[in-house]
Amino acid sequence: MKYILLMTGTKAGVDTYRAWTKKDIDTHMASLRSLAKDLRESGEFVADQGLTGPEEAKVVRGEKKGMPITDGIFPESKEFLLGYWIVDVATPERAYAIAAQLSTSPGPGGVPTNMPIEVRQFASHPLK
Repeated sequence: MKYILLMTGTKAGVDTYRAWTKKDIDTHMASLRSLAKDLRESGEFVADQGLTGPEEAKVVRGEKKGMPITDGIFPESKEFLLGYWIVDVATPERAYAIAAQLSTSPGPGGVPTNMPIEVRQFASHPLK
């Protein structure tokens, strides 16, 4: 079963992350790379991707006289997508366990970040 593990955050959270020390960022990223390596070795890894900051996000709505209408992320937006992992696992519980590992990646001083991770199973009816 394929699941997407969605990492969401707020502008304040991104600003806090950007203020981390280089050592804390390196430790955090090493933890994520280690998890990706373990998932590759187990055959459960499909993909992962971080996204650029919210200041680069655009929301596109339909077309007006042939031109799409685009807007940036507004300050009133509470959360936005930071990145995702896709895993192919045997049970929902395994997807939850991987999400928990992502959530407890170390932050400043090694303290777990406890980032919320949304877990969604891929629909069984592809759009093909």
